[in-house]
Amino acid sequence: MSLHDLNLIVNGVPSAVVVEADRLLIDVLRDDFGLTGTKEGCAIGVCGLCSVLVDRRLMSACLVLAVCVDGLTIETIEGLSEADGSLSPLQESFIRRGGFQCGICTPGQVIAATALLDEKPDATEAEIREWMTGNLCRCTGYEGILESIVAVTRPNRVT
Repeated sequence: MSLHDLNLIVNGVPSAVVVEADRLLIDVLRDDFGLTGTKEGCAIGVCGLCSVLVDRRLMSACLVLAVCVDGLTIETIEGLSEADGSLSPLQESFIRRGGFQCGICTPGQVIAATALLDEKPDATEAEIREWMTGNLCRCTGYEGILESIVAVTRPNRVT
């Protein structure tokens, strides 16, 4: 198997890693960088547990070959906090409004919601529901997830 030198920016940090051609991005993030917030669930890109931002675009890390992201910027749940280490408004909202239950899907949910709010900061509830269909929650916590995202899009709304 051929080896490839990759240069990435991972959660704001310039990083280099050598990978085999068939290594998936999720494996590089978890095994080489120790970023275990990105989870593997279905391994076919339909559950959303492995959601990451690649150059601010939402992607399933279980489907992306690491060699395909050479030179790009990768953001994981660990990289969403503010520069001072505090949580992002979306992360805070998930905590305050119960947007998580067991927590397994939470990193992917927060990453997907971040991508949505980057694209459409004033998303409607219908748009949020549609966008988030790619992220499964086995605890059926969808209302808490929806409320957590809506609270960020409409901070003056009473909940």
